[in-house]
Formats: sequence, C-alpha cells, structure tokens
Amino acid sequence: MRMTIERPGLIVADGWKDYQLLDSGLGMKHEKWGPYTLVRPDPQIIWPRTGGNGRWENWDGFYHRSETGGGKWEFRQKLPDNWTINYGTLKFKIHPTSFKHTGLFPEQAVNWDWFTKKIKAAKATGREVSVLNLFGYTGAASVAAAAAGASVCHVDAAEGMVKWCKENAALSGLADAPVRYITDDCLKFVRREIKRGRKYDAIIMDPPTYGRGTTGEMWKLEDHLWELLSECKQLLSDRPVFFLINAYTARLSPTVVVNLLASLMSGAGGHLTGGEVGLPIQRDKKILPCGIFGRWSAEE
Repeated sequence: MRMTIERPGLIVADGWKDYQLLDSGLGMKHEKWGPYTLVRPDPQIIWPRTGGNGRWENWDGFYHRSETGGGKWEFRQKLPDNWTINYGTLKFKIHPTSFKHTGLFPEQAVNWDWFTKKIKAAKATGREVSVLNLFGYTGAASVAAAAAGASVCHVDAAEGMVKWCKENAALSGLADAPVRYITDDCLKFVRREIKRGRKYDAIIMDPPTYGRGTTGEMWKLEDHLWELLSECKQLLSDRPVFFLINAYTARLSPTVVVNLLASLMSGAGGHLTGGEVGLPIQRDKKILPCGIFGRWSAEE
C-alpha cells in the first residue's frame, strides 16, 4: 500500500481559554495559568523583549535559573500548592515544580485534538480502540484519549507522574475509565507486552532526550529511539489507527521523525506528516516553537 507523506509544518495551539502565553523575550516567557501568572525560562527565546522596562511587573511566580544548574521559584504571594485549568471538557492539575515545569505542556493540545478525532472516527465504525501512551508524564494525552472513548495504558518510569495522571483523570470525570496505570521502564514494558501477546490500536510516545529507567538504565534518544519504535511495531494491531511521536530535543528536525515513521510503517499505507508545535505569543503575535512531532494514521 502506498503511504502519502506531507511536508513538515507548524501547528499552533490557539484553542486555549485558561492558558495564555502573554509575552516573551531574553530567555523568559510570561504565562497566564488560570488565575495565576508565572515567568519561566525557555531556551528557545533568544529574541529581545519588545516592551516595558526590560522586566515584567505582573507575576505571581518567577522561576530563577541558578548558574550552577536548576533554580528556584520566587512567589509574590502564597499560591495554593496546586490548582486546575480546563481545556474543553478536560481538567488538569497545575503545580509549579522545583524543575520549573507545571505538569502540563499546553502546546500538546493540538495533538490531543488530532487523535481525539481519530479515536472517535474509529469508534463510529463500531471499533474499540486501545491506546498505549509511553513516557506518559502527568497523563494529559492519556486523559484526552480516554475522554475520546479509548481504553488506555499509561506508562511512565516515575511513580509520582503516574499518580498525577490518576489525579488528572479523576478531575476530568474519568476515574472509572478503562485506564491502566503502569510505573515501569518503557522499553522493558514494551518487551514484556510483546511476550504477553498484547496488541494496541494506537501508540503515543513522548520520549526524553536523556533519561533513566526504574533501575537506572540510561536512555539516549538518538541511540535508543529506533530500537523502541521497532519493538512497538510488534504491539500494533492488524488495523492500527495512529502512531504519534513527540520530542523536545533541538537536535532532531521534524523531518527526522517523519523519516523514522516512514521506515517503521513502510507497507502499511496511510498518511504521514510531521512538524513543529507552537504557542501564540499574545503581545506581538510571534510563535514560540515548543517541540516536534510525527504523526502516522491509517486515514488522512
């Protein structure tokens, strides 16, 4: 079967109401997360700040980088330990962590929208859809897939992230949805699933540039991604619905991810595309690039 391949492009997550990227410049971004405004570093922001006196005055939390690595938050008022924001019917817990993140990557909403349509279209034909989410982090993609009607297996090596996924599912009214929560090294888990003969109709993965498994195994994206993809191919059902790869490394272009998926899904037909995901910057309408993706689907 012939596969159609679309040139990589840029997709902007502009459907948010509870999140806004207000401004950017000089290595920092000024964001609105529901009722609270945070300032955080971003290595992609090498352009100057366009307004004000070189700093933002309106913020509740400011993450200061340390010259020795890491950093810490400064809060102007005592914020709650966590709060929630909505994306449509989905609800997510936001918590500023010690490593600058909040537990959610809002640019990924474009991928949630995409695979939600794929899952619903497959279910409209009478199919049940099972989704495997690897390196699932706090589970936004798992929750979105479950909300679309899929059964989901959520896998992450960090127990705290898996617990956070459960919380997000409950917040979205999906506490009783068919979601398996697994704390495990992703490659080891995939190999065990192959031995068990389990199959999935769709796979989502968000592999880190570097990482460690549950027993200290080293992961390096360039060295291990193809190995993982090859193993995952064996988990796909006879009629796969989609395969989605996200990545946050500046070392790879979207074309590399497209090429990987083209090799992986050779002979399967379908439609393949890739590109960057980004967020609109409210002040000056720039776009902040936030990562790359590759998408294969059985139907365009």
